[in-house]
Amino acid sequence: MTDTSIPSADESLDAEGIEPTAASEADEIDEAAAGGKEKKAAGDSDLFRQSEIAADYVEGLLDILDYDGDIDELVSGGRPVVEVVGARLQSLVGQRGATLEALQELTRLAVFRQTGTPSRLLLDVGGYRASRRKELAAVAKNAVEKVKEYGEPVRLEPMSAFERKCVHDVVNAMSGVESESEGVEPNRRIIVRPAD
Repeated sequence: MTDTSIPSADESLDAEGIEPTAASEADEIDEAAAGGKEKKAAGDSDLFRQSEIAADYVEGLLDILDYDGDIDELVSGGRPVVEVVGARLQSLVGQRGATLEALQELTRLAVFRQTGTPSRLLLDVGGYRASRRKELAAVAKNAVEKVKEYGEPVRLEPMSAFERKCVHDVVNAMSGVESESEGVEPNRRIIVRPAD
């Protein structure tokens, strides 16, 4: 098996916790707005209301932090989306999107508090998710090439649910390979292997 990361001393490399892609709840929850098939849990008006609530919450955070940014709320791919665009926003993304993921969870909680319904809201800051999606497509294609060339599984570095979903989408669109997630957050990762 080809490993593309350096495992830490406390990281478990056994097969425990391996789940097929379809069964990964975190991956389903953070399905990218690029649009997979999904159940319609709420009408467009409910989804737009969620994005409005989220936009108000994010605007309040920006005011507290004294950051300037334009906020767009919309519904895309059957889920509410809030996009923040402006200068000096990189600190809201954080290293490898960690701060953005935390802000997204806080925003989802704010929506839940007002609606009583769990939200699949997608928050993006400064176009980070779109550019990260492109990077992850390249990572996935590289892993697929290695699997096809050597016939051995490739283990990718730990990723967020959003990142794993992006990789799974690319791998699943290619023939002769399959992917699955293994491990537990925050060390959950993807293994790309030859299809059975």
